[in-house]
Amino acid sequence: MPLNRRKFLKKSAVTGAGVAIAGAAAAPAAAAAGGGKGAKGGKRYSLTVLGTTDLHGRVFNWDYFKDADYADAAGNTQGLARISTLVNQVRAEKGRRNTLLLDAGDTIQGTPLTYYYAKVDPITAEGGPVHPMAQAMNAIGYDAVALGNHEFNYGIETLRKFEEQCDFPLLGANAVDAKTLKPAFPPYFMKTFRVPGARPVKVAVLGLTNPGIAIWDKAYVQGKLAFPGLEEQAAKWVPRLKSMGADVVVVSAHSGSSGTSSYGDQLPHVENAAANVARLVPDIDAILVGHAHVEIPELRVTNDRTGKTVVLSEPLAYAQRMSVFDFELVFAKGRWSVESVSAKVLNSNTVEDDPKITKLLADEHAKVVEYVNQVVGTATETLTTVEARYKDAPIIDLITKVQEDVVREALAGTEYAALPVIAQASPFSRTSEIPAGEVTIRDLSSLYVYDNTLVAKLMTGAQLRAYLEYSAEYFVRTAAGAAVDVSQLTNANGRPDYNYDYVSGLSYDIDIAQAAGSRIRNLTYGGVALDDAQQFVFAVNNYRANGGGAFPHVASVPELWSESTEIRTRIAEWVTAKGVLDPEDFASVDWRLTRDGTPVF
Repeated sequence: MPLNRRKFLKKSAVTGAGVAIAGAAAAPAAAAAGGGKGAKGGKRYSLTVLGTTDLHGRVFNWDYFKDADYADAAGNTQGLARISTLVNQVRAEKGRRNTLLLDAGDTIQGTPLTYYYAKVDPITAEGGPVHPMAQAMNAIGYDAVALGNHEFNYGIETLRKFEEQCDFPLLGANAVDAKTLKPAFPPYFMKTFRVPGARPVKVAVLGLTNPGIAIWDKAYVQGKLAFPGLEEQAAKWVPRLKSMGADVVVVSAHSGSSGTSSYGDQLPHVENAAANVARLVPDIDAILVGHAHVEIPELRVTNDRTGKTVVLSEPLAYAQRMSVFDFELVFAKGRWSVESVSAKVLNSNTVEDDPKITKLLADEHAKVVEYVNQVVGTATETLTTVEARYKDAPIIDLITKVQEDVVREALAGTEYAALPVIAQASPFSRTSEIPAGEVTIRDLSSLYVYDNTLVAKLMTGAQLRAYLEYSAEYFVRTAAGAAVDVSQLTNANGRPDYNYDYVSGLSYDIDIAQAAGSRIRNLTYGGVALDDAQQFVFAVNNYRANGGGAFPHVASVPELWSESTEIRTRIAEWVTAKGVLDPEDFASVDWRLTRDGTPVF
């Protein structure tokens, strides 16, 4: 069995090794093990490593926000119940004793299912439930899982409880104690595969997480945990793993392959560093990539020092794909060496749910479905995000109104109570809808799909002007006479929708005929031109407040207040208290798109 954290730390202190070791797996027969003679008489062994990533609480092929089976235009399916079927198929083909099952993180956040067991019926309560993701992944038989950044969204106590409930280690070589810089989680996992008639094959899995945790979940980790760069920690640990006899080194990295960072230069470490690790650190054979939510069946990267090829694969998020790495090893001169590695992805839409998993978690699923369908109010008209990217939509004004009200109440009686409160919000989804009539928690949750919390920052007029200019870079420059195609109007330079912000309380035009950086026009507050020196309380989500999206100033200005209650919960509370959801109570047209002063719409 893998060592849990307590056993790991005790062993680490005694040996200085810090390894979580699984028991040896014996191949039932040479043929089943892929064992046999090579062309030159050398012993051979075939190993298969399976990988998922960014599961984000998907156990079932179910959309809790739509109260229906998940469906998209591409025909994808989701959920660990499907992955379980794929895993069973590969294990049947390759022999279970010749396979390893890994994940690259972001497991316990992302759906009402994970929210429910973090906040409504929390796993941290005395005698509380076992997390559904732990139950499912234990049942499927995961060997090791890397920490994702979203593992920290509910605080360290929830993460540690989840870790305790898992039958596999949560790996994070670059998640260290802030004071001692010693590993706070197991850095690696090793497993021995027996091969009849030859020396066993030792496989090491190094887990790496994302440095951005220091920014995105600063409220939970500051002063407690530190997150050095992936390249640095891989360079430290891979030689140790080789010296301990690892024949194969696999990295499970919650880090994309692009070499870019969303947080600019706020951290000295690269956010999406997986390809850098492959290029800079010798002796890695394969990397399971996560975090970026893109599908990469196989990416081959040449190591700068050895010239050897490292194979990377990233399966599509939400259990839509599973990566399969096939290793061919040959035994010569008393040691195993990796002769070849190839990777591919399997599509979960090619199989049905594993009934073992659906039966195991049917009760938990039913509880969450009941929870999200609770009616909390009534809407006077339908509100939708369909046009929210390019028109000031009342549904986004609801978010900013709730944030303003919460912050205003929180600062009542303080020295900042007299300052004007304004707020930001992003159009997270293009399909959210709050229907006229009864409003449920499900409707409101679909509007705010992230578990962000609220922060109050102190900003000046000049800083807010720069903030808006940066936000306006989201729009594609469009000449005054050109036809407008709304499908081509946004996401300039690949910027996602969640990195475009409305700012309430100010009035402004965004002139998309102008170059980026010169688009904010007619910026006013209270009907007069904005005073650059005026101070505002800015109600902002914790992702943005801590530097997510690299918006200017907001991460460095003074923080006046913060809380751990999710913004989506605040929205539900606000609607519940009102009883009636009427745009008259929250909607206003604060901004519009123009071209050379003429409105686009």
